[in-house]
Amino acid sequence: MLSVLLKLLIILVLTPPSLYAAFGSKAGLFSRVLNEYVGTEAIPLADILRDDRPVGECLVEVLKEAARRYSQNGGCAGCMVLEGIHSHDPLARDIAVQYYHAAETTIYDYIARRHPQSAQCVTDFMSTVMSGLSAKAREGHSIEQLCATAALAGEAIKTLLKE
Repeated sequence: MLSVLLKLLIILVLTPPSLYAAFGSKAGLFSRVLNEYVGTEAIPLADILRDDRPVGECLVEVLKEAARRYSQNGGCAGCMVLEGIHSHDPLARDIAVQYYHAAETTIYDYIARRHPQSAQCVTDFMSTVMSGLSAKAREGHSIEQLCATAALAGEAIKTLLKE
């Protein structure tokens, strides 16, 4: 009962203007939410992109982890960063783009250490596949469908890298 009353109180007291003011602005709130998302829900690239494993194997794991994570959140499926870069709000879009570029740079740098000639092409492919996985998750594709797509894309990456 107390939790229901607390939720009701929060709904009644926290109107959008007061909520935004608590974070400085709407963009400030979105930035805080994205920062929390990246820290807790985003793909742990630093843990997956390891130098002691083949690059292609690690990239396949990134795609499979994307498939798993993007399909988890029911009505909010997909990647908050990838979906955020399509926002109509320019400030929100700019904030999401910063996180997007940081992840893309991490992937590029990882590939370039061992496959400099293929780094840009494979990074572009990874970004495209991850965007597609997010979009398909939002459309309701199952984890099995997303993982099958990730595995197929992974085979293309391993072939390109000759691993």
